[in-house]
Amino acid sequence: MKLIDNSLKGVERYIEDKLNELFSSSEIVTLANTLFTEQLNISKQQRLLDPTHKVTEGDLLLIIRSVNRLLEQEPIDYIVGNTEFYGLRFKVGREVLIPRPETEELCEWIISEENKAGLKVVDIGSGSGCIAITLATHLINAKVYACDVSAAALSLCTENAVLNSATIDSKCFDVLKQFPFEEKLDIIVSNPPYVLKSDKSEMEKNVLDYEPHLALFVEDNDPLLFYRKIAEQAKLHLNPNGRLYFEIHERYSIDIQSLLSKMGFSNIEVRKDAQDKDRMVRAVSV
Repeated sequence: MKLIDNSLKGVERYIEDKLNELFSSSEIVTLANTLFTEQLNISKQQRLLDPTHKVTEGDLLLIIRSVNRLLEQEPIDYIVGNTEFYGLRFKVGREVLIPRPETEELCEWIISEENKAGLKVVDIGSGSGCIAITLATHLINAKVYACDVSAAALSLCTENAVLNSATIDSKCFDVLKQFPFEEKLDIIVSNPPYVLKSDKSEMEKNVLDYEPHLALFVEDNDPLLFYRKIAEQAKLHLNPNGRLYFEIHERYSIDIQSLLSKMGFSNIEVRKDAQDKDRMVRAVSV
């Protein structure tokens, strides 16, 4: 450890040198800024103003360990233990997926359309709670349920609700087997598993080796399994004119539209994400 210059500039140079072969220059800048800010509580401005400032041996060891984890392609969000989503702060761990930008776009769609007060909302497969908590924060007096098959995920979701001063109710159940709601609902939303198991060979190591497979993968012989099961429950539990929102894989856009149409939903609309891919669908109950 003594061979490493423990000044801020020296630590920055160490990060750059170690990550140079695996990441681009812009990625390294972002990663370094995140490590300094999140783990050492040192801003970019502080590094510029006092580059010779010495970090402690404990802080240097923390950076070395984090860099080694980055070299193993572990996502930076898991390393620092949190991420931002829709302007909110979320704790993340390997029991939940890291929230994606396209999921922010799904939340934006819902928030922009649903302006009635007191809506009853159910989020299926909540994970970190990014959808449920964002909706609870931005919809007017909404009653929001966060649901997941994983008790560990729901525990983290509850922590995130407290962190963001959001009020949600959590329910742990397998939507393929049950749907423990008796009251009628206004919105059901889900970002369910939709990656085929056969696609594992094409996936990046940072996703395949670290993010929870339970939240990612579905059997090849039934890729629309979760969409169908959730839509079946939506038919039973949504109020007339209630809305069903899904995040989808672009590959299944047409198939999901057809499924929802055959099940009797109306006003089915697919929206593209910022990458011009079909990634969201909304359907209305009759």
